[in-house]
Amino acid sequence: MSWIVWILWTVLFALFETWALINRKEGDTLSENTRRLFRIRTSKAGRAVFTVGWLGFSGWFLLHILTETM
Repeated sequence: MSWIVWILWTVLFALFETWALINRKEGDTLSENTRRLFRIRTSKAGRAVFTVGWLGFSGWFLLHILTETM
């Protein structure tokens, strides 16, 4: 049953992101919102926090998938 939720979530995300890319309205894509949230363009600390968070998540997810733990 949970696979249905993941498929629906993925489809909805793809639809919203595609619409955001098509309409070209400033600030409505995931990338633009992520940059704004972490203040990537104006804050070195924001860049550092995002980088550490992204690398940490990526490392954890890689281990999680390969070792089937955590």
